[in-house]
Amino acid sequence: MKRTGFLAGAFISVLGIVICKVIGLVYVIPFYAIIGTQGGALYSYAYSIYNVFLNLATSGIPVAMSKVVSEYNEMKFYNTKERVFKIGLRVISCLCIISFLVLFIFAPYLADMIIGGVEGGNTVQDVTMVIRVISTAVLVVPFLSVSKGYLQGHKIMQVSSIADILEQLARVFVILLGSFLTLKVFHLSLNTAVGVAVFGATVGALVAYFYVFLKIRKAKNLKRHERMTEGERFITSKALVKKIIFYAMPFVIISLLQSIYVLVDVFTVVKGLVGLGYTTAISENVVSVIQTWGSKLNMIVMSISTGIITSLIPTIASAYAVRNIKEVNGKITQALQSLFLVTIPLSVGISFMSSAVWTVFYGYDELNSSIFKLLILSQIPLSICSVMVNTNQTMNNTRATITALGGSLIFKILLNVPFMHLFSLLGLESYYATISLNMIIDTLASIYLLMKVKKETGISYLRAARTLIKVIMCTVIMVLGLSILNLFIPSFSVSRMGSILYIILYGVIGIFIYFFVAYKSNTISDIVGKDFVDKIKKKKKIFKKTA
Repeated sequence: MKRTGFLAGAFISVLGIVICKVIGLVYVIPFYAIIGTQGGALYSYAYSIYNVFLNLATSGIPVAMSKVVSEYNEMKFYNTKERVFKIGLRVISCLCIISFLVLFIFAPYLADMIIGGVEGGNTVQDVTMVIRVISTAVLVVPFLSVSKGYLQGHKIMQVSSIADILEQLARVFVILLGSFLTLKVFHLSLNTAVGVAVFGATVGALVAYFYVFLKIRKAKNLKRHERMTEGERFITSKALVKKIIFYAMPFVIISLLQSIYVLVDVFTVVKGLVGLGYTTAISENVVSVIQTWGSKLNMIVMSISTGIITSLIPTIASAYAVRNIKEVNGKITQALQSLFLVTIPLSVGISFMSSAVWTVFYGYDELNSSIFKLLILSQIPLSICSVMVNTNQTMNNTRATITALGGSLIFKILLNVPFMHLFSLLGLESYYATISLNMIIDTLASIYLLMKVKKETGISYLRAARTLIKVIMCTVIMVLGLSILNLFIPSFSVSRMGSILYIILYGVIGIFIYFFVAYKSNTISDIVGKDFVDKIKKKKKIFKKTA
């Protein structure tokens, strides 16, 4: 296997992420048609619980493994490098077994916490079954994570990216074919179909793991079983375990906080809404939109912040390491400006066309599209928060990150149900409460993290604030333009084909209005620089002359 350079490695990683995201976005169309909203709610229960235990077993371990292996490989401590890999496998084996047993044994109690006492939808037995089925993936995925971390430590990125794609393809294949055959061919129950679908996580992990395992086995240049050098004799197994845990622990805590935050909705929304008089069907439908179907569409916006994070972290890390604070501040400002420029109009535009977008993917549904209209807007503060979490982590400001996420979790636990009651008292639909609370919490967390970076580097957010004001102005003008257009060509989003035409028409006009105003107001040149804009204009003129 060939080692990958930094730029090539980054490109391969991003390409792998994009392909996986596209697959993850496309498969929900047939999957929703097969299992519907009740099945989607059951699917989300299983995955939400699974993600917490998966993060407990894997979060940080691949990063730690990559870091330690890379470190000892550079030092030419090949014997120690292989010991690290073996120790990592032993550590992860213990975590796998413990996580699996806890998840499998306590599945009925977790199911009762989610749906106990609620009638008319999925049962405690249904939720217990799918949790136990997906718990099998915890026995496989951690080994896959450690193996990928081992390869990444050798700067071999393509294998991990291909493994991710193979895992996603195998998982989606089982989800679609398994659920279709179970329901439509063998006419079995909905909970059985969802059980087969969630088992796709285990199958996908097995396929990816065997691919990575074979690659490691065939790669003779990786395993150098050379004799222990004099410097390696004093490196004990206990010291290596401590090093892995030390590197992994911050990532484990952060991932757990993020997973438990999501889990709060699973434990509180259905019971909270039913307690306020909503039917079980509507309550479970809300959970399925927030946790499964809507979150898949949210990837359209979140992929932008993921791309910015991918390119931002290495730059900030290298600049911060040599205390080049000016470059660090410049990159953070540019990252925020780029995020505002794209994320805000994109989220608002999709929200404006929410009914048509929902119809294209899942069919016309007035309730679900109204929930999605607000849900997609919540990605704006979430994207900013995600960028700032990763920025603080890159600057080794783990305490600030954990404080922000821990505080967010506490507020979420304390206020989720009271917010539903508040919305009910105000005459608003209570199912909007949890999304609104998320937006408030993410905004507060972002402000806190922004202030922490300011304290650390002395950064001025004046340029970013000016860009934010300009972007909001451009977005408002875009919405006004689309609203005027809507007077003459209203939404015809009941049919899929009509919705596609509507999205194309409004999308093209909305993009033109926004970028025209952004260009005229110098919003774009504020971010990319006037010289870059002038180069584009010159190239455009040359193209016109040659044409």
